Amino acid sequence: MDANKSEPIASWASTAATRASMRSNRGRDTAPEMAIRRRLHALGLRYRVSARPILGIRRTADIVFPRLRIAVFIDGCFWHGCPDHYQAPVRNASFWADKRASNRLRDLDTNEILIEHGWTPLRFWEHEVNMDLERVVGEIVSAVRPELARTER
Repeated sequence: MDANKSEPIASWASTAATRASMRSNRGRDTAPEMAIRRRLHALGLRYRVSARPILGIRRTADIVFPRLRIAVFIDGCFWHGCPDHYQAPVRNASFWADKRASNRLRDLDTNEILIEHGWTPLRFWEHEVNMDLERVVGEIVSAVRPELARTER
């Protein structure tokens, strides 16, 4: 290989197709996030998107209400290991089991850090948003603007 080029890095993916599929997954602006954000915006609520609630701590929430110290997370069923919908991949099973476990531990740690700093973390599974968007939006609105939640229902 040319001295200016490095060796290709070994991939965690079992096939090139798997790698391409996983790399195409979005880290933000997913369909469930966009549905929630559109609904919250239509209700007149303003928020920050894909932001760190606490500066200096590498944790990013999907929707943040900074003044109210509320951080909303929409957890993907695959990436965060939904107990109802997670299907473990057959190939590279130990890698994915470790990945899912570390994601779950990080989620718990993030919740603890936020609570210690006076924040309220709200977590929803992607399937909850897809199955009952209005309920999820209602829970967020209840936390952000309780008076609005009473008049909307």
